[in-house]
Amino acid sequence: MVRTLIISVWCLMHPVHVTLTSIDFVPDPGRFSVFIRLYLDDFLSDNKLSGKVLNVEDFSVETSDIRNEVENYIAGKLIIKADNKLLTGKIREMKVEEIELSMNLDYPVGKVPDSVLVQNLIMTDLYPDMSNMVILKVYDFETGVKMTTEITEQTFKIK
Repeated sequence: MVRTLIISVWCLMHPVHVTLTSIDFVPDPGRFSVFIRLYLDDFLSDNKLSGKVLNVEDFSVETSDIRNEVENYIAGKLIIKADNKLLTGKIREMKVEEIELSMNLDYPVGKVPDSVLVQNLIMTDLYPDMSNMVILKVYDFETGVKMTTEITEQTFKIK
């Protein structure tokens, strides 16, 4: 009984290090719609590693400075290449709900690519047990992968 209680308390105190990224192809106008959800405190800690100091209070009102900071962070941590061409994303919507930061970004791509490379480095320098869940959907092609500190990149063959 005591052993079970100790394990339960330890599990409650041990944080979960996980993000979710969904990448969906939108044919008109030929873009990837990317959704990312992560814990705000983890984002702040990881962003701090690059010398950028933000606080939870900074997210109480969305400003262009905060939006630019988050876009720059994502640009360095989530690399998407379609047919070996690097794509650049722009935040369409961003919100903080309780302890989570979620955002929708648009990555113009044009036509349906034959292959998509995704490199997800979100918090891989911060936590050795990091899990970045990535789902890619292009028409009928849909697959999901778990990326870690050891496996940060995956190439998906669409056609």
